[in-house]
Amino acid sequence: MKDRDVRLDFARSDRLGFDEAILCARKSDAQLSRIMDEYLSRGASALMTRLDPAVAARLLSSHEARLDYDPISQTAYFNWTPPRHTDFEPVAVVSAGSSDIPQAAEVIRTLTYFGVRAERFIDIGVAGLWRLLQEVDRLKTFPVVVAIAGMDGALPSVLGGLIPGSIICVPTSTGYGAARDGETAFCAALSSCAPGLAVVNIDNGYGAACAAYRIVNAIRQCQRRSPSD
Repeated sequence: MKDRDVRLDFARSDRLGFDEAILCARKSDAQLSRIMDEYLSRGASALMTRLDPAVAARLLSSHEARLDYDPISQTAYFNWTPPRHTDFEPVAVVSAGSSDIPQAAEVIRTLTYFGVRAERFIDIGVAGLWRLLQEVDRLKTFPVVVAIAGMDGALPSVLGGLIPGSIICVPTSTGYGAARDGETAFCAALSSCAPGLAVVNIDNGYGAACAAYRIVNAIRQCQRRSPSD
């Protein structure tokens, strides 16, 4: 790119197995347009995150045919074609409340971009514990569960005592006063008595999806190396 204030990492997929996402927050329209033009020139696709609806509307005026925008997650697929088939293990995405749907949507959209099927379990927080207990047998079948919760952040700890899979916690900024914009849920996840939980930053659905992808991709690679029966 002529303007060196943006340096794209097109080799990341070769190193990590998934490509670079474009964090749109705090980037100018001109920067985003240059980035999109560079991807087009290479015939490449991109996942765009934290894309404000007003900015997306302006970008759609020139890239509508290639931009798949979701206002709930504030993500966009650019110049992307869905994979025809996938051999990844599915990932469960569990949210405590419907107020956590934006973060859950970011997880799901990111996993979908990577070609991983995500199964939603929305609004099954511990305030109505029966909702979660009804789903436990199903959740036990997933190798990876992304647990999304704000307020007191109790959901990941409860899940950690009930299911055997890897649990990735996404604390959210949902809640009043002492929830402190997600800090309480974040600290609750970090100090959980349920062993083995992994925790990403507040509202970081994209980061949780990347962590989940690393795990299911490792499972897939191991299965491919295993001798056939």
